[in-house]
Amino acid sequence: MQDKEHTQEHLLFLTGKLAQKRLQNILQEMAPSEFTYEIRNIGVSVAALMTAQMLTRRLTDLNGVDRVIVPGLCRGDLSLASAELDVEFVRGPIDLKDLPVFFGRDCKPVDLSQHNVEIFAEIVDAPMVTIDNILRRAEKYRQDGANVIDIGCLPDTPFPHLEDTVKALHDAGFKVSVDSLEEDDLLRGGKVGADYLLSLKESTLWIADEVDSIPILIPEKHGDMDSLYRAIEIFAGKGKPFYADAILDPIHFGFTESVIRYHELRQNCPDAKIMMGVGNLTELTEADTTGINAMLFGMISEMDINAVLATEVSAHCRTAVREADMARRIMFAAKRDSSLPKGIDSSLLGMHARKPFPYNADEINEFYQDVKDPSYRVQVSEEGIHVYNRDSMATSPNPFELFPKLEPLQDDAPHAFYMGVELAKAQIAWQLAKPYMQDEELDWGVCVNTKSEEEKDKDSRAAHTMKELRKDSIDNKAEYKTEGSTLKASRERKKNKK
Repeated sequence: MQDKEHTQEHLLFLTGKLAQKRLQNILQEMAPSEFTYEIRNIGVSVAALMTAQMLTRRLTDLNGVDRVIVPGLCRGDLSLASAELDVEFVRGPIDLKDLPVFFGRDCKPVDLSQHNVEIFAEIVDAPMVTIDNILRRAEKYRQDGANVIDIGCLPDTPFPHLEDTVKALHDAGFKVSVDSLEEDDLLRGGKVGADYLLSLKESTLWIADEVDSIPILIPEKHGDMDSLYRAIEIFAGKGKPFYADAILDPIHFGFTESVIRYHELRQNCPDAKIMMGVGNLTELTEADTTGINAMLFGMISEMDINAVLATEVSAHCRTAVREADMARRIMFAAKRDSSLPKGIDSSLLGMHARKPFPYNADEINEFYQDVKDPSYRVQVSEEGIHVYNRDSMATSPNPFELFPKLEPLQDDAPHAFYMGVELAKAQIAWQLAKPYMQDEELDWGVCVNTKSEEEKDKDSRAAHTMKELRKDSIDNKAEYKTEGSTLKASRERKKNKK
């Protein structure tokens, strides 16, 4: 850190040529602020072209600078620049309009590293799945946030590789639960070292005396909470660990009543660990599971439920484990800070966005007035898709109406392909009311894995290759034109000689 004599923190904002004026205006509107600042354009036209490697090459004279704020789309590892230049580098918001909110958090994102809910991810129909495939699915679930891999058995279905499956998962570093209502499956799983057994009821508690696995206790018959309380009392008396599950029912088949059962279970057993199987709601409700998981984990947080069993059977539940992981973190952070689960993280907003259109048509028109080059810009407002360069501006919600107005693209296949991709993304963003930013993937939250910096750089190189193809195409056309003129002149000379 550089020596400083000032009392306020001094920030250096890095930007590109086109965003410099907007950045200056926004910072002036934020006055008075708790910091002093300066702005530098480090020689790029668009801030998104900035990379971490570029910073160390182009930045000089950082005396008196406490922190450097770089555009949110700047790619690369900022910690390397921080270490080399001895000043902290911070990635700011993607959109400049979010700067006031960004500084409301003092440049510190909400800590989502903590949670207090374990996720059991079930591999359903495990008797019909090979061990190799079980391991592959388990690894996917682990990457998505699962803490325990649940082996789902089937009634009246042989499972000859049950023991080998548990051993293979343990060897790969997984915690394992065996999930069955068949006593034999539970006993076999427990004897081979399964960490948990789903599920024991009052009549099968004897299995827990034969093995060391931690049981999940359920009512003897559906809704028979008295039997569950008796089982809990037995285990509590022995001082042995367990989870209790009141069973969550699907909508119109007892959902509300089952939620009440969980609430009463927590009230009656304040120190017991409780599990909730969420699949009866996510799997059996035809709605986006991000919202369902948000609501469920809100209740789970309020009732201090300790574990969930999540499934990804239906195609629309394909990211349910990942959603559960993010939901438990968001709700933990909100509860920790005594706040609403809003403004913490947008990962569960898959279809829509809180602020879909950062700029209106008038503001986009101001940007258009400042453009001095022929490259097309694409932006989206509530009015539709705006495409402009120095020569013209066109606006429509329909790309098919816009493309004929982009005459320079008619004989430029690479550029036309690029604009087709961007206009398609812009149309989706406008239809769903999602933020759109040129050259960036649409944000689908936790529903789609975020690209790594390496993948983003690869896409950037692909776009650069397209520009080279465009240049080659233009050069080739000129070359063919020259060759054609030469051949024509040669034919004329031969004709004249004759």
